Amino acid sequence: MFDVQSVRAAFPILAREVHGQPLVYFDNAATSQKPQRVLDAIAHYYTEINANVHRGVHTLSGEATDAYEGARARIGQWFGVTDPGEIILLRGATEGLNLVAQVLASQLTAGDEVLVGETEHHANIVPWQQLAATKGVIVTKIPVDADGMLSLTAAKALVRQGKTKVIAIGHVSNAIGAVNDMPGFIQLAHDIGAYSVVDGAQAAPHLRVNVPALGADFYAVSAHKMCGPTGIGVLFGRRELLETLPPWQGGGDMIDRVSFSGTTYNVLPWKFEAGTPNIADAIGFAAALDYLESIDFDGAMEHEAQIHAALIEAMRARPQIQILGHPSHWVSVCSFNVVGAHPTDVGTLLDQLGFAIRTGHHCAMPTMEHFGLSGTARASLAFYNTHDEVDRFMDALDRVIRMLA
Repeated sequence: MFDVQSVRAAFPILAREVHGQPLVYFDNAATSQKPQRVLDAIAHYYTEINANVHRGVHTLSGEATDAYEGARARIGQWFGVTDPGEIILLRGATEGLNLVAQVLASQLTAGDEVLVGETEHHANIVPWQQLAATKGVIVTKIPVDADGMLSLTAAKALVRQGKTKVIAIGHVSNAIGAVNDMPGFIQLAHDIGAYSVVDGAQAAPHLRVNVPALGADFYAVSAHKMCGPTGIGVLFGRRELLETLPPWQGGGDMIDRVSFSGTTYNVLPWKFEAGTPNIADAIGFAAALDYLESIDFDGAMEHEAQIHAALIEAMRARPQIQILGHPSHWVSVCSFNVVGAHPTDVGTLLDQLGFAIRTGHHCAMPTMEHFGLSGTARASLAFYNTHDEVDRFMDALDRVIRMLA
């Protein structure tokens, strides 16, 4: 039995008040809260073993290197990846997606096509548009259906044999919460000889993601949505691709030898990790995954699914509320509008009552444009949220509706 109260005790911030009210944190799609174990791991690095990694011969550097590379292995283990060369530690999913777009530029020519999901986060749209401007590639959107799912059927119809070179999609939509058909899209990419690029930032906190089993060429995640620190994430890539692609940034650690007669590059994964890495937060990410394992991640996700279903049911029972999308499979997110009210007003009033939600376009402007919206309010849940918080949220939302009527 999942003990949510025991879990909540591990997150210090959940005990605080906002505007004299107990905090109810429903902004988990933006960033999750951090358990004490993660905070302690980061503090331990800085107070006990702070040193740069890989090149030092002194004790602290050796300990820091062991902790950092141990974190890499732990992160890979969580996602089913055993080859450390396929685990590129970066600032987050955004940097990972930018890295992929920039290094794939060497494989693309003018007129080549990139299919991009219409419900993508901007981080999986803008880098491809930049390639369109510099390389002359064509960026074509994969349309979203009325329920909020990316259409695999439409994607198949859009494919141009020999010209469609990349299919870039989000595993889970951050604005809707829809779980897209990853096996179908990845298989489509493989069938036509295209690269498959997956933004997994919203999926990894809510699903058991086994990257090799999924089969994507590239899969990007961020730690801060998985109870880990900000500023750290990972790009998983297939070794045979990473070996042949050029590095993205130049500097320390990504080199083998540098001279003015020429430079040779380091082996994987360091070929793609220029400069001093985010050592402390990589260690913190590994600690977050240890924590998720310790609480029974599958049980936590079952609890989260239950309270998400309760939230959706309560929202649908209120005619004054319009929900964005009705996918057959969705997680965590409920984007909504109160009829006749601006989402910013809804969010501001809820904040005064102690509820943290997100308002705006959620870095998904094309999604909003498709549905004819300027933005929405978004409540997004995590496993440490409770049925009682959902009930209190709906009571507060009813109060806000009356205030804005």
